[in-house]
Amino acid sequence: MTSAVQAAGRSPVRRLAGALHRRPRLRLSLLLTAPLLWLAVLYLGSLAVLFVSAFWTTDSFTSQVVKVWSTDNFHTLFTTPVFRQVILRSIGVALAVTVLCAVIAFPLAFYTARIAAPKRRPLLVVAILTPLWASYLVKVYAWRLILSEGGLADWILKPFGLAGPGFGLPAAVLTLTYLWLPYMILPIHTALEQLPANLLDASADLGARAGRTFRSVVLPMVLPSVAAGSVFTFSLSLGDYITVQIVGGKTQLIGNLVYSNIELNLPMAAALSTVPVVVIVVYLLAMRRTGALSSL
Repeated sequence: MTSAVQAAGRSPVRRLAGALHRRPRLRLSLLLTAPLLWLAVLYLGSLAVLFVSAFWTTDSFTSQVVKVWSTDNFHTLFTTPVFRQVILRSIGVALAVTVLCAVIAFPLAFYTARIAAPKRRPLLVVAILTPLWASYLVKVYAWRLILSEGGLADWILKPFGLAGPGFGLPAAVLTLTYLWLPYMILPIHTALEQLPANLLDASADLGARAGRTFRSVVLPMVLPSVAAGSVFTFSLSLGDYITVQIVGGKTQLIGNLVYSNIELNLPMAAALSTVPVVVIVVYLLAMRRTGALSSL
């Protein structure tokens, strides 16, 4: 009788809290409902609208969008040599940035994780993260000053009879490599830090040299983390257009074409936007086999 009176006297909030405490699955469902709706409506919904609008056309006289189903945009996309060249160039730039980031990041991460004194390692990690605190545009315009005629690159290379790369595709690749390098260093650093030291000692005791230890012991264990970092560097480079516009000179990547067609031909811009989405999905499926997604 007393427990019934106490239960009746409890506030609705306390009764609801008690009901949720007894039903953990219901509690989890309520917690995930809002973010899942946000993902489904705003992200997946926008992708669906993007994909559908790619099949519309534009009136050549009024520039108005004609909501009639057609595959003309994709036919133009894959039959026009300029579009094909830009798509292949964009994928090539993303791959080049990813490879450069991996080559530069591995020795840096090995030093910060295995060679540097333990007291200095947190400071080195902070130093790696420091460029991420600066504004994207500030960093890109800083590289524009470095690579401009008479800039720092020319000043350093002039004694050797060389000149800086100037503005163009190499400048875009170099700047993108600098921008996304921390995203490659951090996962490799974490993997190397977790690498048991006795494995390296055992490899040396068995007579393996440094190169063989790297190929047979270190690289297989760190490769998923390299692939995880490549997901960031590849996807971020593939969709970038601001860097190319600032330091790329006359170079055009797929992001620049999307930007230039948004007001002139929205359906074509949507069709162009589906290309990096499809490429990134294929890349993620390929990286999934290496265990990269579990390392993110």
